[in-house]
Amino acid sequence: MSDKIKTGNKGENLAAEFLQQKGFEIVARNYRYRRAEIDLIVRQDNWTIFVEVKTRSSAAFGQPEEFVEAHQARRIFEAAEEFIYTTNWHGHIRFDIVSVKLGVTPEIIHFEDAIN
Repeated sequence: MSDKIKTGNKGENLAAEFLQQKGFEIVARNYRYRRAEIDLIVRQDNWTIFVEVKTRSSAAFGQPEEFVEAHQARRIFEAAEEFIYTTNWHGHIRFDIVSVKLGVTPEIIHFEDAIN
């Protein structure tokens, strides 16, 4: 397993724990549809939230949350649409980013409604 994959997995695990501590229920991890992947799908109250987790070992090349590109967002929307359809979801939806900076003490920031 490459270092990049290990870093990403560690970030996703930290993000999932962080969201659970905030009262979110993890519905799915690494949900795939065609060429798209949604890192985490969580629920709270009448909301389903599609979460992109961005992890970096440092901010030397920019903040993690700055690395969600337009083509990636389109794929996330496509996968979310399939999830909504297949689960017959009729509640609210939102697209969030969780930024994880690894270090001695990881820094985790949750950006709500961050992908438009």
